[in-house]
Amino acid sequence: MDWTSRKPDEELDIDYSIVVKDLDHFYGQGEARIQVLFDINISIERGKLTILRGASGSGKTTLLTLVGCLRRVEEGSVNLLGTELNNANEDALVFSRRRLGFIFQAHNLHESLTAIQNVRMGLEVHGKEATKNWQVAAEHLLTLVGLKDRLHYLPGTLSGGQKQRVAVARALVGNPDVVFADEPTAALDSESGLQVVTMLKQLGKERGTTTLMVTHDDRILNLADRIITIDEGRIIADVVPQN
Repeated sequence: MDWTSRKPDEELDIDYSIVVKDLDHFYGQGEARIQVLFDINISIERGKLTILRGASGSGKTTLLTLVGCLRRVEEGSVNLLGTELNNANEDALVFSRRRLGFIFQAHNLHESLTAIQNVRMGLEVHGKEATKNWQVAAEHLLTLVGLKDRLHYLPGTLSGGQKQRVAVARALVGNPDVVFADEPTAALDSESGLQVVTMLKQLGKERGTTTLMVTHDDRILNLADRIITIDEGRIIADVVPQN
């Protein structure tokens, strides 16, 4: 596969969903304080599928959670969908989270709810208006991920891959502007993993949905619009495929 380095100075007049500037992050306090991200600068184009790669502990998930409003940005700037997250108040963070979808390696399903009820939970943050036609929307997403015949199954009766596909449907049911995915294909077989990532890429083309994904799955690299590699908290490579 041919790759080329990304050239930030050529990225003028592009619509970005995420702009990160001079981002540092630390864990701990006092003498135990450790820096885990160093001078991160990236701009992620709307509608594109961007993959974050790197060894375990390199800082990928930390970066994902900072940009996704799951951790507080303390040093540097993260602009998410036009909202600056550094020093943002709780109302601004809640507003931003309502425009996001999250897919995690651990599916985090409610064991007492059926598949379709779990997907409905993805609409709860959007208020009563969004849940009016929840059943149609939830069934549509579960059908797209190949679970039309498992709508009313409890998580305990589903395989690991099926549970992850329910989690994917839950993340997408609210038509998010940005999807954050942390190892979303880890529990899926090759065919199911490709199906999920292909669907995310298609949403980018059709709806302008931006996806930022952490993965070790080499099977899906050819679907990426961009691959960023992180090592010990620093970006060491930023490339786009040449199709």
